[in-house]
Amino acid sequence: MNAKRKFGHQVFFSLLVWALIAPTLAALALFSGWKLWGAMQDYKNEADMHKNVLEFKPLEDEIFNQSVIDLQAKYPDAIGWLTVPGTKIDYPFVWHEGNDYYLRRDLDGKYATAGTLFLDYRCAPDFSAQNTIIYGHHMKNGSMFGTLKAFADKEFFDKNAIGTIYLPHENLKLEIFAYLVVKHTDGEIYNVDLSENYFEYVRQNARQYRELGLAMGDRIVTLSTCSYEFQNARTVLLARATTI
Repeated sequence: MNAKRKFGHQVFFSLLVWALIAPTLAALALFSGWKLWGAMQDYKNEADMHKNVLEFKPLEDEIFNQSVIDLQAKYPDAIGWLTVPGTKIDYPFVWHEGNDYYLRRDLDGKYATAGTLFLDYRCAPDFSAQNTIIYGHHMKNGSMFGTLKAFADKEFFDKNAIGTIYLPHENLKLEIFAYLVVKHTDGEIYNVDLSENYFEYVRQNARQYRELGLAMGDRIVTLSTCSYEFQNARTVLLARATTI
């Protein structure tokens, strides 16, 4: 076969291969673009919803929280407002009969990838449980509970020790004392009734820990979100709740 004929075969083969894979590449590009657009739209929807509810954000020195009462009047499942220092966590949260409803719904009950912060259905909305658990999605843009992982850094953990929960007739100071990564089935962390071994378990397994002189009568608040360190991992931030 002469060089000219061989070159022609090579060109023909290359064109044939390209003709076969081009539709696949185009489809992949379209799919990737669609996924990116969808993610951007999800972030925008969450940001818009957050902007709309900021009018109900309580004032720091507000004891009788009319803003939370107004929030509940518009969104009946709303319980209060949560802020965590140094993070993007500055959101209302809800309670519903079951943990699935607000997993992918906003405060209006409409589908939303970011969902809404919500109490574990086993916990009393007045935070009278020994361990009140609040769930939120780990959004990649840092919204919702996406910035909980910042507490993995010791310097950040040391500098950001106090959060706040605003309820209609009570404000709770959150004294942050531990950061952990656990399995989603962890019986010590996800039990609303604390075991006698709870505090020792936390102390031994915490990646960051602050000694507060905790006792069994203390009210604990657990903030929980997904972690990608291992399958079904969860990032949790623990705090003692005291009335301000």
